[in-house]
Amino acid sequence: MTSAHGSVDPRFAISDVDRRLFGGFVEHLGRHIYDGIHEPGHPSADADGFRTDVIELVKELGVSTIRYPGGNFVSGYRWEDGIGPVDQRPRRLDLAWHSTETNEVGLHEFSDWLDKVGSDLMLAVNLGTRDTQEALDLLEYANVDAETEWTRQRRANGRDEPFAVKMWCLGNEMDGPWQLGHRNADDYGKLASRTAKGMRMVDPGIELVVCGSSGSGMPTFGSWERTVLEHTFDDVDFISCHSYYQEMGGNAQEFLASGVDMARFIESVISIADAVAATKKSDKRIMISFDEWNVWYLHAEGGGQNDKPREPGWPVAPRLLEDQYHALDAVVFGDLMITLLQHADRVRSASLAQLVNVIAPIMTEPGGIAWRQTTFFPFSITSRLTGDRVVRVPVTAGTFTSERFGEVAAVNAVATVDDEGVSLFVVNRSTTDAADLRLDLAAVAAQFGRQLQVTESHLLHEDDMYAANTLEEPERVGVRPLDGLSLDGDALAASLPPVSWVAVRLA
Repeated sequence: MTSAHGSVDPRFAISDVDRRLFGGFVEHLGRHIYDGIHEPGHPSADADGFRTDVIELVKELGVSTIRYPGGNFVSGYRWEDGIGPVDQRPRRLDLAWHSTETNEVGLHEFSDWLDKVGSDLMLAVNLGTRDTQEALDLLEYANVDAETEWTRQRRANGRDEPFAVKMWCLGNEMDGPWQLGHRNADDYGKLASRTAKGMRMVDPGIELVVCGSSGSGMPTFGSWERTVLEHTFDDVDFISCHSYYQEMGGNAQEFLASGVDMARFIESVISIADAVAATKKSDKRIMISFDEWNVWYLHAEGGGQNDKPREPGWPVAPRLLEDQYHALDAVVFGDLMITLLQHADRVRSASLAQLVNVIAPIMTEPGGIAWRQTTFFPFSITSRLTGDRVVRVPVTAGTFTSERFGEVAAVNAVATVDDEGVSLFVVNRSTTDAADLRLDLAAVAAQFGRQLQVTESHLLHEDDMYAANTLEEPERVGVRPLDGLSLDGDALAASLPPVSWVAVRLA
């Protein structure tokens, strides 16, 4: 047993909460669209061919803004292929994932699906194989309320009012050699700058995300951000971060330090962005869109990002990247969400990559059931319980030694406060020791002028940390109330088992 002591004090506020922190990501990849969200022959399919069982799960997940249509896919995508009569749309080769794209689902259909799940659209433009003009055409088609050829086509395709997309990504992972149209930082920065300037001439109210590094381990990380922002600083609002985590070599304890890596990544990008601001003598602050993050067994046996074993030919909707998540993955995932909240002053948008079937919290079987993976629970509960303002929760706790990060705190926590109460999110990163947690709530109780009461608690923990939810056992892993949780006056006490994630709501 290790001891962990801390306090919750509203005076240690980090920031208000931008609900876009709870965003998602849908890419035309594998069975994400087809056989995932869209399966016209499924017993639950609605009149538009969308699976209503998946719609209900996405609503439960609580995603705010969804990035679309990629991802690597977008760098070879012609957006015009996804508009107009469905039976007249071309079939195209998808070079990113060695598949055939049928274009049955495009901008209009996906926007209709977003209306059903209650999420906003975040669009990425192709700056891989295309240029500024195609991005301007898409923006005009989507957002302009005027009489032009593009808006006439939009109306002819059934949409009188503009889509009014607020947030736009200027390409995807352009630092990556795997990316169609990969460029160096100087060339990409120039392209992104002139595209951003043109897009703001069409719609000055949009928010723009420029590509940062596709991971902190990239050889150009740091220099890429600096060069790109030197070109685009005055043109954009966000720079992107992408990061994926996995257990390597059976070292679960090292895997549980993933949140430390994410924090350092965020803080490094903030430092670079602020250094560029200083050289420009500007008080503008570039925000971070962490628009790809998740646990992804990217370096599993048999391949890397784009060299997985493939079906022969150019299949439609092949099974790709269908990782099965266990309880350990979900605890790390919950800690990553805590880390994002801890940086909510600068991380103003984040997109879980992805939502259905592809490295996803939701899985489906063609013609069969849809079920929640283990990572579903920390996302849905954190999204639902997070209040208006994020508050630091400094915790003094035992440590473990990480090969990469040195001494790492075994317990990590954050809180959010709103007019009705406080929500706590805590993780025990230790693989061996339970944590005896004590939190002082006197300051937050004083703010409300009365004693707090626990209204709900959730524990994600399995004695077998490799337990998973599968087609055969879709409810093997879930959450349950935290036994032994007590509130004595203004002191909250709980015992957290090893490798566990906890959420507590007090009102």
